[in-house]
Amino acid sequence: MCDDFTLSAEDAALAAKGLSRRQFTALGAAAAIAACSGGDGEAKPSIALTEGMVQVATPDGSADAFFVRPEQGVHPGVVLWPDIAGLRDAFKVLARRLASSGYAVLAVNPYYRSAPAPLLASFAEWRTPAGQAKMAPAIAQITPEATTHDGAAFVAFLDTQPAVDKHRGIGTQGYCMGGPFTLRTAAATPARVKAAASFHGANLVTDQPDSPHLLIARTQASLLFAIARGDDARAPTDKEVLRSAAAAAGRPAEIEVYPADHGWCVPDTAVYDKTQADRAWKRLLALYSGL
Repeated sequence: MCDDFTLSAEDAALAAKGLSRRQFTALGAAAAIAACSGGDGEAKPSIALTEGMVQVATPDGSADAFFVRPEQGVHPGVVLWPDIAGLRDAFKVLARRLASSGYAVLAVNPYYRSAPAPLLASFAEWRTPAGQAKMAPAIAQITPEATTHDGAAFVAFLDTQPAVDKHRGIGTQGYCMGGPFTLRTAAATPARVKAAASFHGANLVTDQPDSPHLLIARTQASLLFAIARGDDARAPTDKEVLRSAAAAAGRPAEIEVYPADHGWCVPDTAVYDKTQADRAWKRLLALYSGL
């Protein structure tokens, strides 16, 4: 839902920070993360981590992804789906933060069919005509079937890794466009994915026969839906549809509308809200504690 509606919310957030959109774009990814987070943008990991880019075999080829995990021991695996601007430094920040809490995190490039990550260096680039033109052909290749197959491949990759505890469930989390991909991943691998979280997820409830909310019944996961206030204002019944679908499937689900705008959890967005992002992060850790 990164459209004109969310664009106006971003402009208001930038004005509150004393920045124009041109200034924010000029900051670059690292500076934007620092400016929006109110600090250095990334706390130093409390434990030693091992990280690097990896290649994951999928039915459509080879997907690149950022894999980070604690240096010692075995840990639950997590598949992290980025927002519409794709895998970039902001999501490596989030992946490292989660890994430092004891998880083996695979932050994936959903656009691997088009190009290796990063396609864009920051979310600000998505808001430029050049950025949207660059992303258009990559976005066109994202289909429900493709993300379902990809999700299963990413889970299978984690299960081959020595750092992943195969006796514990796998988690998956997604942002914006990646929100519904968590449900597709959980439905594709119900025996392995035991927790799925969507942060300001887009198109979770549609009128299509393969709508993500209809997949809840095919999962064995506990669920977390953190909804942006603007998204809720546009589709106020979605949260109840999700709640009803989870109840009918017997799946535990935490569903909350946050007092924050679409994109608030990602540190290089104009609407990043550290207070609400940290609160959502605590709920994510609570969800994953059951893996």
